Amino acid sequence: MKKNIPELYGSLVFNDKVMKSKLPRDVYKALRKTIENGSHLDLDIANAVAVAMKEWAVENGATHFTHWFQPMTGITAEKHDSFINPVGNGEVIMDFSGKELVKGEPDASSFPSGGLRATFEARGYTAWDPTSPAFIKDDTLCIPTAFCSYSGEALDTKTPLLRSMETINREALRVLKLFGNEDVTRVVSTVGPEQEYFLVDKELFNKRSDLKFCGRTLFGAPAPKGQEMDDHYFGALRPRVSAFMKELDEELWKLGIPAKTKHNEVAPAQHELATIYTTTNVAVDNNQLTMEIMKRVAEKHGLVCLLHEKPFEGINGSGKHNNWSLSTNTGENLLDPDRDPAKNLQFLLFLFATIKAVDVYGDLLRVSVATAGNDHRLGGNEAPPAIVSMFIGDDLEAVLDIVEKDLESEAKEVQTMKPGAKVLPHFIKDTTDRNRTSPFAFTGNKFEFRMPGSALSVSEPNIVINTAVAEVLGEFADRLEGLSGKALEAEIHLLLKEVLRDHRHIVFNGNGYTSEWVEEAHKRGLFDLPSCAEAFPRLIAEKNVELFLKHGIYTKEELFSRYEIKEENYIKTINIEAKTMLSMMKKTFLPSVLSYCKELAETAAKTKAILPNAPISAESKLLEKLSGLYTEISEKTEALAEAEKAAESMEDNIEKVTYFHYTILAKMDDLRSSVDTAEALIPDSFLPYPTYDELLFSV
Repeated sequence: MKKNIPELYGSLVFNDKVMKSKLPRDVYKALRKTIENGSHLDLDIANAVAVAMKEWAVENGATHFTHWFQPMTGITAEKHDSFINPVGNGEVIMDFSGKELVKGEPDASSFPSGGLRATFEARGYTAWDPTSPAFIKDDTLCIPTAFCSYSGEALDTKTPLLRSMETINREALRVLKLFGNEDVTRVVSTVGPEQEYFLVDKELFNKRSDLKFCGRTLFGAPAPKGQEMDDHYFGALRPRVSAFMKELDEELWKLGIPAKTKHNEVAPAQHELATIYTTTNVAVDNNQLTMEIMKRVAEKHGLVCLLHEKPFEGINGSGKHNNWSLSTNTGENLLDPDRDPAKNLQFLLFLFATIKAVDVYGDLLRVSVATAGNDHRLGGNEAPPAIVSMFIGDDLEAVLDIVEKDLESEAKEVQTMKPGAKVLPHFIKDTTDRNRTSPFAFTGNKFEFRMPGSALSVSEPNIVINTAVAEVLGEFADRLEGLSGKALEAEIHLLLKEVLRDHRHIVFNGNGYTSEWVEEAHKRGLFDLPSCAEAFPRLIAEKNVELFLKHGIYTKEELFSRYEIKEENYIKTINIEAKTMLSMMKKTFLPSVLSYCKELAETAAKTKAILPNAPISAESKLLEKLSGLYTEISEKTEALAEAEKAAESMEDNIEKVTYFHYTILAKMDDLRSSVDTAEALIPDSFLPYPTYDELLFSV
């Protein structure tokens, strides 16, 4: 049956079209004013909205409502309440009030709080975010909300994100007013995430404890074929994958999520979904929903969606490119360079503000993506290096030269691409190439931050980008406000030159995968934070604390709580992996090696008994090798167990993080090396879990 996509799109969203049809005119106008300008919403208005929202939800099959929020777990949370309200005589009505819409009271002590909440301090509040539309999921009206403690501290990722959006709006407007943009009343950051993921067969997944508990394989000899043939990227979709993607598209479209692009990625069993950009807080909500729905739809197709950054060794991991830009309420993209960017002073101020922000706060960008899973991915020849730099392309590099050396600029001619065969069309060539090795790359009219891992909520990276760029825009405005005409123009040129003098070293258009770049980055004084152990402390570096406090993004207590949560999450993640590894060794793998050794020994003995002169040197050599590996694996297992136990006595979290990274992980890698060697010698029938061959090539 053919589907009407425009009719399907947003059918489960309380969007502007629904609001217009369901709300009284004055209520609709008041709500739009709140959404567009952030003005306060009266309870009377909230009551009217609640009635309309409930009626619409019930019409669409909803029986419950929930305040849908994003605690510091990296995933979403929800508590469902039904609309029913007893009215006597054993009857109920469906009811929903403005108070229930605006405020909820979940337990605040059971979520990560980094010391902000004790177990006995349980009261927390959720508060409606009217800028992100409500939606229906599983017959439940989901109301996007912020989450805070009884004493007012933000316990979620949405609240500081909204604060950062208000901050960049304020500072960007100051810069725009310098150029007479009186019609611009609001600037928003926009984001379009590109979500990578793996699909594996559910039956095979359930046979691997490491995938179930850790989201990644802790062991696994490489399959005979990996990604070396480059034949999976953009390859034809296999039937099960195609069916999954079709249903995923439809489910996302119903929720108003603009799923645009889907394709096979580089690694076998790896894929990507990209959405069209939208306002940052909505894009973050959409991406959280996307990850949840991916998992749910995959199960319906007998699959499991893996969002871990590095589920398989030896092939690419998964990232989530964060495409960031700034737009005005009049529809102008502030990062669009136009035909002659060297003369576009407004564009140059926003570009140079971003350059300075990335240089000064590159450590914060690195911290914003620092997780145990992403450490496996960053710095390999599959993802950007852990050293933050910027790619701007040859055209904008030339603009920097023009500004720095006072050269004459000319509007660049539009270049036409001619493929060479008459039958092929000519088309306009892009102004920049793409540098896949750059962590922070300009791609025509936006910046693509490529460091986030696939499982990450993109709230924190965008909090950092918004706040850092806002800080520099504010510095620019402080210096330029009060000037006009030629005096303003002259001061802008002087300011731009100073930015280049102090911060141009962050720009690097070359290959970020080479060892030469690491050496060069050190010479340039760029932040090199190879792992979480080095990255986490930068969150509470003095300049970074000052940045967040100045703009009201975090209080000092909120910031330090997030530092503590990052450390605890890292420690717990690696500890779970170590325990899983030990369990798999003792309960399944070592007994399997022993069983196969026994089989080899018995086979050799029986052969010798029947045929005394038969050669059994091959069996003997294999038995000898496996016996040696059995001993080696047993010893390394015990060494890991002892190292893991030693961590229990450590009290300082950053000491523990460092120990888990440089000691526990090293022992895990050492153990894995021996196990993978042994696995390659053992028949599949003796192995206690599915191999990479099966996992990567069965869907």
